[in-house]
Amino acid sequence: MSREIPVPLARGRRRQRQLLGGSRLSPGEVVERAVALQGQDLPAVLRAIAIRSRPGTTVDDVRRAFDTGHLVRSWPMRGTLFATTPGHLATLLSLTAERTHRATTRRREQLGLDDHTIGRARDLLAEALQERPRTRGEALELWDTAGIATANGRGYHLLMHLAVDALIHWGRFAETGDQLLELTTTSPEADPDAALAQVIRSYVAARGPVTLADLAWWTKLPKTQLRKAAATIEDLVEVSVDSTASWILADDQEPDSDAPGSGLPANETPQIDLVPGFDEWILGYADRSLVASPEALRALVPGGNGVFRPAVLVDGVVVGTWKPPRKSARKSGGARMSGGTVVELVEQVNRGTRARIDAAIEQWPHQTKA
Repeated sequence: MSREIPVPLARGRRRQRQLLGGSRLSPGEVVERAVALQGQDLPAVLRAIAIRSRPGTTVDDVRRAFDTGHLVRSWPMRGTLFATTPGHLATLLSLTAERTHRATTRRREQLGLDDHTIGRARDLLAEALQERPRTRGEALELWDTAGIATANGRGYHLLMHLAVDALIHWGRFAETGDQLLELTTTSPEADPDAALAQVIRSYVAARGPVTLADLAWWTKLPKTQLRKAAATIEDLVEVSVDSTASWILADDQEPDSDAPGSGLPANETPQIDLVPGFDEWILGYADRSLVASPEALRALVPGGNGVFRPAVLVDGVVVGTWKPPRKSARKSGGARMSGGTVVELVEQVNRGTRARIDAAIEQWPHQTKA
């Protein structure tokens, strides 16, 4: 029978594995360790990497990791943008590209993107990128000029399709702040089974405890394939969290009883964390009930529109959202202003915890526009 880990302790483990308290790692090392971090929102993922890196790391430091080629951004899984490394990108695409293309077949038909059109677009962009990196606007203009219409989502889908084909990725930044398209040259590992096992191990190492369902959600690979690969990982340990079978690594030691966020007694100081939108703390798992109530999840994704807001965490639990105010923003309901930032709590916290949230907002070092 697997060992039961109490829910507060499981959250504490996750916080340590997710590096929410920072680390001694560079931005490139943070992403190498995590395999990939959600990158739909570029400013958000730059901040997500920065908060997990060594003290003093800035958003500009993260940008430089892209500029030097240590990091890239692409669609390695489930048609979603992630920040990753060139090596991980090649490995993930070798495992997922065929499934992604099959899943988007109907959409290509709707957009009128047949094989001939995609082939022409591929050749034109590859030739242009051999000269120099291009902005999104330059790529779309190139295709429009050649008679390949890019309106109504066609341009976006072409970019995604060619990225999934391992032709292109988003790399360095232009002086304007735009991220540039570059040619992808890194090849995948020769042994796909060993590569998948390493991806699984790294996923668990950076997010555990996790479930098979979490892993399947994250990769969109079949559970049978994932279970088979996981069985080859010698230091993968099965535990139980809230009566659910989960994985950790054998070296995932018990957090110290006095460590912040490790399942503290009620009379201890709570650990406050601020995470940007689309953060892996939420999107890295299929089941988010360990860290957020249904009400908190509705606040994170208002209207179920797929846009995940930045979250306020108390001991790993989502208690509300935070965001810079619009010019006409007003205080209403549970929303309050803190140093120019709107904080809206959906869970009850005491006065002391509220003060610590306000202090964390004031001290957050990545407020400036990315």
